[in-house]
Amino acid sequence: MSPSQAASDRVILCMKWGTKYGPEYVNRLYGMVARHLQGPFRFVCLTDRSEGIRPEVQCLPIPELKLPAGIPERGWTKLTTFEADLHGLQGTALFLDLDVVIVDDITPFFEVPGEFLIIHDWKRPWRITGNSSVYRFQLGAHADVLAKFRREHEAIRAKFRNEQAYLSDEIHQQGKLQYWDAAWCASYKYHCIPTWPSNYWKPPHIPQGARILIFHGVMNPPDALAGRSNGNWRKAKPAAWIADHWRE
Repeated sequence: MSPSQAASDRVILCMKWGTKYGPEYVNRLYGMVARHLQGPFRFVCLTDRSEGIRPEVQCLPIPELKLPAGIPERGWTKLTTFEADLHGLQGTALFLDLDVVIVDDITPFFEVPGEFLIIHDWKRPWRITGNSSVYRFQLGAHADVLAKFRREHEAIRAKFRNEQAYLSDEIHQQGKLQYWDAAWCASYKYHCIPTWPSNYWKPPHIPQGARILIFHGVMNPPDALAGRSNGNWRKAKPAAWIADHWRE
């Protein structure tokens, strides 16, 4: 990716459907990106409801995936980011889950060479599966991944538990799968909460080198801020510093 591309064709892409996340998640994500991404960018939210979203965010409809009614969602809707023509958007897209917390400069996410970059899953690092909370790709370049899913969704859903497992495998088969620097995307669950038993008296912390904190499982940023475990395998004290980052 050339410097001119990095400056003029950078798209931050997020997705909000249903009612699990309110507009404040989009608004705070925009605020974090604006504070931590050097130079101009375009911020796009694919959504089925744009009420309450700040005007700097361009809201566009989520392309139809056409899955049978009633099946477990498991993130399959994210695959629509790979439409051959995603509302005419062009350039390099960095997809961010709504519940991430950005704590440092994310400009390098646009500077690392490669066709497709994703987080390497922390729990089972011997597998190729990535965590799709943060991934980067050229808009329109992987339409075959979506087209194959639409053709073969029954077989694919029988083989892969969720969208990120299928996506990682498909891109890997093409020889294009790469992972972010291991320090850049830290798991709040695994890397921020102190190990037992010190988690009972030590507050969570930001790991060295982390740029984006990923919330997966039952905890989200407001839970971490309040010290709610929601049944998480390890209890944690409140992380007051979340408020310094997770804001508009």
